[in-house]
Amino acid sequence: MATYDSVRDLPLEIESYRLEPLEVQASHDFSRPTTVIHLEGGGHEGVGEDVTYSGEDQAALQAEGPTLPLAGSHTLDGFSQLLERLALFPSGPGMEAFRDYRRWAYESAALDLALRQAGLSLAAAVGREPQPVTFVVSLRIEQPPTPDPIPLLLERYPTLRFKLDPTSEWDEELVGTLAETGAVDTVDLKGAYKGTPVDQPGDPGLYRLVAEGFPAAWIEDPDLNDGTGPVLEPYHSRVTWDAPIHSVADIEALPFAPRMLNVKPSRFGSVRRLLDTFDYCAERGITTYGGGQFELGPGRGHIQYVASLFSPDAPNDVAPGEYNQGGARPGLPRSPLPVAAASTGFRWG
Repeated sequence: MATYDSVRDLPLEIESYRLEPLEVQASHDFSRPTTVIHLEGGGHEGVGEDVTYSGEDQAALQAEGPTLPLAGSHTLDGFSQLLERLALFPSGPGMEAFRDYRRWAYESAALDLALRQAGLSLAAAVGREPQPVTFVVSLRIEQPPTPDPIPLLLERYPTLRFKLDPTSEWDEELVGTLAETGAVDTVDLKGAYKGTPVDQPGDPGLYRLVAEGFPAAWIEDPDLNDGTGPVLEPYHSRVTWDAPIHSVADIEALPFAPRMLNVKPSRFGSVRRLLDTFDYCAERGITTYGGGQFELGPGRGHIQYVASLFSPDAPNDVAPGEYNQGGARPGLPRSPLPVAAASTGFRWG
């Protein structure tokens, strides 16, 4: 049975909904806004988080308020079909990918509410036992590039693992210093990102440097072209993908079959596409790891919960939000995260 079949017919009663704005000043030049969706019905509440990065898109949503015709009796699948027909953006979106981010906010809230109304947890519904979640800390080193803050983090948390974003400014000395830590699980080349502040064009020299310098690390989202393709050809077994993956069809369109994929729930938009992707990967022996989108609220718990069910031992990019604020300080959560699945709903922690 497809995993989605275990939840698709869950009854869902929605009486009203409300929006809750969240925002954090992540750095001197980057403010991160999100919006929590609260669906209410039958004395229960379901929550999801819109991780759209555009401040303008978030402000427009919050200014419009809860005007969508969501109230009524649905099944989870019927509600998903309703969302397919609705215009979820008052204006925009700033990027096409944001459509899935917003849809996931409503679908994850609906999944949470339907499960809570049924008195079920997500784990019970899909027949899986949640496990402690291994995580990595994702970092983009500031310019000019230095190893900081990795040495201090490892001094305080010796078993910590990392996912790093190399740039063309990296050199052999930096890669050698980082490689000596033995703590780098993934290098994210950001080659599949277009039109974002973190774009990193395909760079054959950089690709060779990190592929050789981190011989055990996964190589995420390369920009494969005439220059970089030959460089990475010997390392296809280590290449993994994130930004291009929104559905099974996207996996089948990859230039070669992957061994590993980064599965970020918000990229898929619908519960069905997400669960169908996990089924597809399991049938073909493709392992997965979880990823996030700088969630500020319940969305972070959602990605940790999903990882606990489908990829608990992988290099999941789902570190607690405390790692995004305050630097390398004492008292941060350690990997693996203990199981924190609630007795009902799609709730973690």
